Amino acid sequence: MPQWTGTTLLFLAAMGLAWALCYLLFLLALRALRRADEFWRSLVARTRGPIQLGLMVVAGGIATNIAPLPPSGAATIRHLLLIAFIACVTWVARTALDIWMTLHLRRFRIDVEDNLLARKHVTQTRILQRVFGILILAIGISAALMTIEGVRQYGVSLLASAGAAGIVVGLALQPVLRNLLAGVQLALTQPIRIDDAVIVEGEWGNVEEITATYVVVRIWDKRRLVVPLNYFMEQTFQNWTRNDAALIGVVMLYVDFEASIPDLRAEAERIVRASKLWNGDVFALQVTDFSERTAEVRILASASNAGRAFDLRCEIREKMLAYLQRSQPEAMPRTRASIAGAGEAQGARAEEQAVLMTRN
Repeated sequence: MPQWTGTTLLFLAAMGLAWALCYLLFLLALRALRRADEFWRSLVARTRGPIQLGLMVVAGGIATNIAPLPPSGAATIRHLLLIAFIACVTWVARTALDIWMTLHLRRFRIDVEDNLLARKHVTQTRILQRVFGILILAIGISAALMTIEGVRQYGVSLLASAGAAGIVVGLALQPVLRNLLAGVQLALTQPIRIDDAVIVEGEWGNVEEITATYVVVRIWDKRRLVVPLNYFMEQTFQNWTRNDAALIGVVMLYVDFEASIPDLRAEAERIVRASKLWNGDVFALQVTDFSERTAEVRILASASNAGRAFDLRCEIREKMLAYLQRSQPEAMPRTRASIAGAGEAQGARAEEQAVLMTRN
């Protein structure tokens, strides 16, 4: 009993020393970075957990070699320390991946007007970060399980036989594997990026988040549409900002045949050029079709992104409507009808009334 008490105290002292050493190291590191950016202090704080676990594993190994333990007890403790070491390496790898991705993304900003390159790198980096994070975690768990003799033999025999159990597991993991592969393919080809304007399932919105298995689209009315990742590799959708965020807005007018098209063109051009939403690229007014009652007039005007294009279209509609009411009321659509038949019928009724009065 005294022997186990001394061993326990030795292990507690080793763990306490490792914890105190880690605390001292990070206290000195944070003090050295007290004038640095908050970003760097948060990066240092992320590494505290894996470093503390690593120091405790080292302290436990030293205590195991010093403590007078029986062979079976020492082997058990060394096995537990090996599993803890694998967990520490996995943790360090995940933390290093997160830190590298954070430093890489620090160079790009998506809150600026021309953010196409930034959105490309942000999308690619976040998808690869999630995919590689899952791979690191899977490798770590596999390595820890392979240290157990029974589990290692079962895993080897399962992979070698490729029997019914393997088929069942493969079928069960098929959606997950499809989404993971779709994530890698999406990161390489990039049919969508963070903050892209897309139309999915008839809904217009912006890509808000891309995970390892699904994509979150922020709809214009602040709803969220959650779409499986492989949808964007297998289904058709619209991406309004694939290569360029600029869009051409379309406004349709239906006017009477007496409308003056040159005056309409001059007024529409004045409205577009005076608008702060126009990017100065495209403007046109054309008569695109006729019906039996109206002429169809199409106005084209470009803007720097989808939101500004929508606002520009609304502005053109409002001001063109005010112009038509003020300056060309005859251009409003009208329904024409011949009144010759009505006049003849009225004359016949008048003659009939005159005959009746004469008879009376």
